Amino acid sequence: MNLNNNFHQENNSKYRLDIEGLRGIAVLSVVGFHAFPSLIRGGFIGVDIFFVISGFLISTILFEGLEKNKFSFLDFYSRRIKRIFPALLIVLFFCYVFGWQVLFSDEYKQLGKHILGGTSFSSNFLLWNESGYFDNSSDTKPLLHLWSLAIEEQFYLIWPLLLWLAHKLKIHFLLIIIIIFILSFSYNIFEINNDPVGTFYSPLTRIWELLIGALLAWAKLKNKTQNIQSFIGFAFIIIGFIVINEKNFPGWWALLPTIGTAFLISAGDKAWINRYALSNEILRWFGTISYPLYLWHWPLLSFLYIAQSGAPSPILRIIAVFMSIFLSWLTYKYIEIPIRFGNKERLKPIILSTLMLLIGIIGLNTFIRDGLQSRSIVKYSQDSGEEGNDEKKSINQCGISNETEKKVFAHCLSDSRETPKYALLGDSKAAALYGGLVRTSLEKGRWLFIGGSAKSITAPVPILTDNEIYKKYQIPSQIALRAISENKNIKDVVLVIAVRAIFQLDAYSVDNSPNNNYDTAYDGLNKAIDILLHSGKNIVILIDNPTLADPKNCIKRITKFHIMNNYITNKSNPDCEISIKNHLSLSQKYLSLIHNINLKNPDKIKIFDTLKYMCDFKNGICSSHKNGRLMYSYGDHISDYAAGLIGADLNKFLMTTPPS
Repeated sequence: MNLNNNFHQENNSKYRLDIEGLRGIAVLSVVGFHAFPSLIRGGFIGVDIFFVISGFLISTILFEGLEKNKFSFLDFYSRRIKRIFPALLIVLFFCYVFGWQVLFSDEYKQLGKHILGGTSFSSNFLLWNESGYFDNSSDTKPLLHLWSLAIEEQFYLIWPLLLWLAHKLKIHFLLIIIIIFILSFSYNIFEINNDPVGTFYSPLTRIWELLIGALLAWAKLKNKTQNIQSFIGFAFIIIGFIVINEKNFPGWWALLPTIGTAFLISAGDKAWINRYALSNEILRWFGTISYPLYLWHWPLLSFLYIAQSGAPSPILRIIAVFMSIFLSWLTYKYIEIPIRFGNKERLKPIILSTLMLLIGIIGLNTFIRDGLQSRSIVKYSQDSGEEGNDEKKSINQCGISNETEKKVFAHCLSDSRETPKYALLGDSKAAALYGGLVRTSLEKGRWLFIGGSAKSITAPVPILTDNEIYKKYQIPSQIALRAISENKNIKDVVLVIAVRAIFQLDAYSVDNSPNNNYDTAYDGLNKAIDILLHSGKNIVILIDNPTLADPKNCIKRITKFHIMNNYITNKSNPDCEISIKNHLSLSQKYLSLIHNINLKNPDKIKIFDTLKYMCDFKNGICSSHKNGRLMYSYGDHISDYAAGLIGADLNKFLMTTPPS
């Protein structure tokens, strides 16, 4: 690894050592944040530094080509393909092959979707609809980091065309830059509080960062105060690393790294910091391998998180970082350089594009086929909570005739065998239970289900209130309650709602604090129940199950390679069980709310407790496993096996209507 190489630049006459060093700082900050997020809190702003650099370099190429009437779309995109595709193809291929060995079906299905997103440069949109960049689940997404590459490629698709049109129509480049910058930055500020996840991933709220670089490319500043600019820019970036955290980012805070980078670039390579700090050989070397290093580091760290069922030890993370550096150097030296600067220039983009298309198709196939469940790890790690597919017993009808209203819900189902007598109403916890209810239902005791996700607006969480935090549930709840109330065949309504939905808690948690929306939830739930009672329905409230670690972190991963098995998930996870005493203590406020509602009308409002099905009372433990079977499917949702246990007794409970 020679630090004194020429870095094989496409245009050595315009090559700036300081920008290469700035790339090195950017990639090292991102790697440091991903490996040790508590130590390098603001390291993720390295991506924003990359955005400004990319905007500057790409716009410089475009401006010069257009002004000299030498710009060619074919040449531009051929260069981009040769620059971006080789390392990306290798990393995607590695993730697919390694994931084949160690990922469960749902994880591999998700990887297939993310590979498709990576090859189509749409990862930011896929991740936008899943969760936030800083969520815990993000650690187990090996291709999470491709969101930023997607935004850059989306910029590369639109920006050359806009500038070409402006050039043809004699519209000043500066006017285009300023208008789009103002619109994008304003939208970023407006949306940061309304939709922080969308603001993080959307190209509309990020393009202004690349346009700062474009503005520099247009201005080509020559300023005698270059040392002051350089110092201020460097200070902005360092301050950003220290004070910026994941809250409300990008927003206004994104100005620190982007303006800081702009100052450093505009100061020129003769400024003191640029010349002596950024241009040193070590930073330049990391800048040279910054693209493959960005691609390699996160899959290695993410697979470690998956294999270790949580945060790996510092030693393992350090090893992963050094391994990613080594793989990046190999990728740069033996793949990137030969492809970018070798022979057969016209053939390479065609071959690379074909390979990218093939890997995208493979990812799509993996997603469509539910993660290829015939793989060895699925067989050897058979620790299933599944009981079979009951979808054929259900039809897409739930007593809602208006198609527009029907589309509000993620689930609008009923048993096809008979007219339903019971209605299941709730969020994703209800969806997890539905299969078990249908499978164990008795003749003249079939089910109808209206439900959705509490994270979205598809869940009829029956809390009727004007309180703003429950606003998203009002329309689906009103539609569902009206449909069930008007359905004369429905005699009993079972409400299944997550504790976190009732009290509006973050993530999979319970909370016993004294002031967490108790009164609002109690009054709102009572109003919904009153509507059902007035229509002559009986009510059953299902007690929510205990919350444990994600079930994937409670299953031992076993591959056909015994050596590999020694390094993946063989440690006991204490979060995979909780004592009944501790669970009841944490659930005290929730249980109090349910029992107070029951006391209002105990003859018509009954309680069905799931605790005896989910827990071992003999040993006083609620565990991820019972009877050798997995009791959870994903997050804090019960497995199909557990749903069958609960469903069988709930069906009998309703048929015999014992006292509450």
